[in-house]
Amino acid sequence: MNVIYIRTSTSEQTPELQLRDILPIVNGEYELFSETLSAWKENVKRPEFENVIKLIKTGKVKHLYAWDLDRLYRNRIKLKELFELAKLFGTTIHTANQQWLENIYKIPAPFNDIMSDLLINLFGWLGAEESKKKSERVKMSVRKDSKGVTRSHNGNRWGRKSFPKQTVTRVLELAKTGASVRQIAKQVNVYDKNKNERPISKSAVHKIIAENIAQN
Repeated sequence: MNVIYIRTSTSEQTPELQLRDILPIVNGEYELFSETLSAWKENVKRPEFENVIKLIKTGKVKHLYAWDLDRLYRNRIKLKELFELAKLFGTTIHTANQQWLENIYKIPAPFNDIMSDLLINLFGWLGAEESKKKSERVKMSVRKDSKGVTRSHNGNRWGRKSFPKQTVTRVLELAKTGASVRQIAKQVNVYDKNKNERPISKSAVHKIIAENIAQN
């Protein structure tokens, strides 16, 4: 069984672009798991990724494909644990951006494990450092005005734009019928900054419902 996992960090990114880069290295049919969530924080829940982990533990996943290792984990320790788990259950991890993984798999044992540990530790450390520096740059570039509104260094209001009223209304209407977050995400479309229509993300549905509950 082949599994593709895609994680996009913001509503502006498109899973299709990651999938386009991954498909050339996939051999055979696959099952796709995709979600729009940030993985910077350790406590972020990723339901689709958790489903992938459960599948790996069944021993049915022969190959796991991702766009980049940081789509799986930015944390060095967790990334290493994922590779150990995959090895235990017979899953091989591939990415579109780290083709050196394929070369490591060709190295005879036990040197393949030695090289793998070294490079995965290094890559995990680099990913963590990149996230840390990006977070610091964001903190330095924003400030709050006299009204408490967060703005960028050039004075523009900072943060994600709110969803159109009709989008919020549609999501809440479907939620009241008992539709699941996944079902709502399939029925509600939004537009990106280029005015391309696409389904709303499950994380956005969660946010709209949560904010409505908080307000009421």
